[in-house]
Amino acid sequence: MGRLFWKFFLCILLAQFAATIGIGGTFWLKNRAAQQERLLDIDTSPPAQMAIDAAAATLEFGGSNALRQLLVQTERLRVYAVDGQGRELLGRHVQPATLAKARAMRAQTVGRHVVRELEGADGVRLLLFLPYSEHFRGFETGATRDTLQAIVMGDTHAMPSGRPPADASAPPFTAKPGPYPDMGGMPPSPRMMTPYRSFIPVVAATVASLLFAFLLAWYFARPIRDLRQAFEGASSGDLAPRFRNKPGGDELKDLGHDFDRMTGRLQSLMDSQTRLLHDVSHELRSPLARLQAAIGLAHQQPEKMAASMERIERESVRMDKLIGELLTLSRLEAAAVHPLSEDFSIADLLHDIVEDACYEAGGRQISISIKGDADISEAIVTGQADLLGRAVENVVRNAIKHSPDGGTVEIAASLLDSGQQVRIAVLDQGPGVEAADLGAIFEPFFRASNTQKSTDGHGLGLAIAQHVIGAHGGTITASNRGSGGLCVEMILPARMPA
Repeated sequence: MGRLFWKFFLCILLAQFAATIGIGGTFWLKNRAAQQERLLDIDTSPPAQMAIDAAAATLEFGGSNALRQLLVQTERLRVYAVDGQGRELLGRHVQPATLAKARAMRAQTVGRHVVRELEGADGVRLLLFLPYSEHFRGFETGATRDTLQAIVMGDTHAMPSGRPPADASAPPFTAKPGPYPDMGGMPPSPRMMTPYRSFIPVVAATVASLLFAFLLAWYFARPIRDLRQAFEGASSGDLAPRFRNKPGGDELKDLGHDFDRMTGRLQSLMDSQTRLLHDVSHELRSPLARLQAAIGLAHQQPEKMAASMERIERESVRMDKLIGELLTLSRLEAAAVHPLSEDFSIADLLHDIVEDACYEAGGRQISISIKGDADISEAIVTGQADLLGRAVENVVRNAIKHSPDGGTVEIAASLLDSGQQVRIAVLDQGPGVEAADLGAIFEPFFRASNTQKSTDGHGLGLAIAQHVIGAHGGTITASNRGSGGLCVEMILPARMPA
C-alpha cells in the first residue's frame, strides 16, 4: 500500500472516531440528564414494593426503632421514612421534589404499594417510599437479605424485634441448597459473571471502523494508483488506452476515461506530425530536384541560361508558396490566431472573392456566378475577414482548378435559422471525388486518385479552409453533385443587424 492509501485510511478512521465520540457523547449527556432527572423519581419496581412492604411490617410491629435498625443494616435498599415535619428517620437529606411526588402518589390509589404512610407500634407516623437513587439491585449478601426475607416469609428468629409473625403456621425461611448458598441457591447474574461485557460493543465498533476505513481507502487509492501507472507508461511513449474496458460511474473512473481521450488525442497529433513531416519532405524533394536539374543544365548549356533561370524562378516561387501554406496551417492547428472580434458583411467578402477569381479564371474561359438571398447583404459575421476570405478563396480556386475549360463555377449564399447562420456552397463541374475520399480531402497533402497528376498544387488549401471555418465556429463538408462535379458547403454563425 502506498502513502496515499494510508493517508486516506487514517483520515477516514479519524473521521469515524470523531463522529462516534461526538454521537456517543451526545447520547451519554442525554442519558445522564435523564438519569439525573430520574434520581428524583420514585422507584416503582417489584423489588421496591418488596422493600416498602418489609419496612412497613417492621414499623407496624417493631416501631420506629426497629425500622431504624433495619435501614442501618441495609446495604443496597434503604427506604426513606419521613415524618410529618419532613424529617427523615436516619437524618438523610430528602429532595423536596421527591417528597412532594411521594405525597402525591400516596394520595393516589395506584401508588399505595410503593408509597405507604402508616403509624408504628410506638405511635410514630411515617411516610415510606424508595427514591430511584436507592434503586434495589438484588439481595446478594448480608443481613439485609436475611432480615427482609424473614419478614416476608415469616421467620421468627430473623425478626428485629423478636415479635411473632402474622401467620405462626408459616414455615420458617431456609436458604436453598446449591453452589451459591449466599444467593439463595441461585447462580450469579450474567452481569456479575461477565464484568467486561461492556467492552464488546467498543471492540466490535473499532473492528468495523477499521474494515470500513480500509475498504474506502482502497477504493479511493486504486484508481489513482492506476492513473499513476498510466502516466508512467505515457511518459515512456506508451499511449495505448488503459481504461476503455472499465465502466464509468463516478468521477474517478471518468478521470480515467478522460486520460484515455487525452492520450488518444496526443497519439493522433503525433501521427499527424509524423505524416506531415513525411509529406513535406516528399513535396520539397520534387522542386529541389528540378532546381538542381536546372542549375546543372545552365552549367552544361550556357545558351539555355534563360530557360534554366525561368525554371529556377518558378520552382522557387512554388517552394515559397508551399512554405507559406505550411506556416499558415501550423498556426491554425496551434490556434495561434488573434481574437475573432471584427464584424464584416459576408456579401461584401464574397463579392471581392468572386472579382479576384474571375480575373484568374478568365484565361480558361471559366465563368463564375454568385447567387444569394435577398437578405444575404445584411448578414454580419464576426471573425477575421482576411483569414475567412482566404479560406473561401481556397475553396473557390480549388473549384476553378478542377473545372474544365469553358465550365462554370457557382457560388450560392443563403441564410439559415432566421439569419442565425449563413450557408456558402461552391459548386464546380469537375470530375468530383470518390465517395471514400470525401472525408479525406480536408487532410493536408491529400490528392484524389483521379486528379493527382492533372493539377498543380500541394493539397493544403482545403485543410487550411477547414481550420479557418472551425475557428469561426462553423463547419465545412463536401459532397458529389448528381449532375457531376463537387459541392463544398460552408456554414458559419451570423447575425442580422438590430
